[in-house]
Amino acid sequence: MFKRFSPNYMALLLLWDGITLQAALWLAMQLRYRLPYGQEVRPEWIPQFVYAPTLQLHLVVAVLWLAGFLIAAVYTPRRIIHWYLEFQRVFFTHTVTSFFLAGVLYMTHLELPRLTYLYFYSLALAGLWGYRILLRLWHRLRHQSTKNVAHILLVGAGDLGQRIVEEFRHQAWPGLAFVGFLDDDPTKQGVYVAGLPVLGNLDQAAEFVTSRAVDEVIIALPPRAHDRLANLVATLHQLPVRVRVVPDYFSLSLSGATVENLGGIPLIGLRDPAIDGFQRLIKRLVDIGAASVGLVLISPLLLAVAVAIKLEDGGPVFYPARRIGENGQHFHMVKFRSMIVNADKMLDQVSKVDEQGNVIHKNPNDPRVTRVGRLLRRTSVDELPQLWNVLIGEMSLVGPRPEIPDLVEKYAPWQRKRFAVPQGITGWWQVNGRSDKPMHLHSEDDLYYIQNYSLWLDLEILWKTIFVVARGRGAF
Repeated sequence: MFKRFSPNYMALLLLWDGITLQAALWLAMQLRYRLPYGQEVRPEWIPQFVYAPTLQLHLVVAVLWLAGFLIAAVYTPRRIIHWYLEFQRVFFTHTVTSFFLAGVLYMTHLELPRLTYLYFYSLALAGLWGYRILLRLWHRLRHQSTKNVAHILLVGAGDLGQRIVEEFRHQAWPGLAFVGFLDDDPTKQGVYVAGLPVLGNLDQAAEFVTSRAVDEVIIALPPRAHDRLANLVATLHQLPVRVRVVPDYFSLSLSGATVENLGGIPLIGLRDPAIDGFQRLIKRLVDIGAASVGLVLISPLLLAVAVAIKLEDGGPVFYPARRIGENGQHFHMVKFRSMIVNADKMLDQVSKVDEQGNVIHKNPNDPRVTRVGRLLRRTSVDELPQLWNVLIGEMSLVGPRPEIPDLVEKYAPWQRKRFAVPQGITGWWQVNGRSDKPMHLHSEDDLYYIQNYSLWLDLEILWKTIFVVARGRGAF
């Protein structure tokens, strides 16, 4: 991993997390005795009647939080690049693990006053966030020194190399500085590609690694140039620089590629499931539980909406929209009807083409939307019947949005990667734009979700969905 998140840095996080949690537990007990809240606790009663922290409870806290943070990838560099991603992950993990602690206390009859429990939760969260803020501020100050920046040289100024630069910039990866490109194409020599200079050809790699104090070399050559790869790697191995190879085969992948080792031979998996068996099981159990409870709780609302739709124009209550789901399977996504009857036949009349020639089917002033339908769309209530699709396994609570078949036919091959996971009611795209960003034009948001999938990311998206729906932004 690049300099910003070195193994030493991650080890420091783990160590300070442990110290913070244990200190918060001790301090929570002190506050319980000293603050004037709850039942009075006199000092002379403490040794005989009131719980004092024991080694057993300290060990329980250490094990629970260590397991929770490891499972939630709190110490996985690519999951905590941005401060808000790290803070959200810490918050959700700390909250869920605190519920596990409550269960352990109940099952094992370990004593912990309720106020102490609340103090511990608050103090620990403040501490976990607080020292991370200080570390990031400290790193920002150190970032002004060039010795703390990883200098990267890219070999290959073609499409693959340019995509790497764009992705690093999109992720805003801290502590990195691109030196430039090396490429054998004579037409690229001395020009700028993706905002970086093409410094020379591949034979000059050792020269530029030394003269530019390069820390990392990323090789992004097309298949036709791979005959140069062996000699280039052999040359670079003589220098104190890290070498990374990005094979162009990854563009063929329908989900995140995996690398396995077979007797020293690397095997690159291009179509492995994006969500493995255990993760799939947990995701499905959450879907079934949430959809079942949700349908029961909102049944009065569903009935009221059904009556309102029927009274407005007498048409059908539900609209079974034909959609493409996981692995390209066709299914009917259930929605409350928010448009006039036979609105599909008027699609050509409301569709528009933007400046880039992309067809836009949704617009905020669609004349086909009914009065009740406009309210349903603004509040996203028209999507609630999709809990039935979730319950029967055609959809998930979180995932890329199911797409219209006609639009899928126009997809570029790379866009079809979004069907590698169950399609969802809400997703990364919805909480980062909704209808302001037509999903067939922003499939990269769905690919981000697939490549970074975890239960905690699902929880983060569900949490953000609440505020997005409340604002009504992009919903029409």
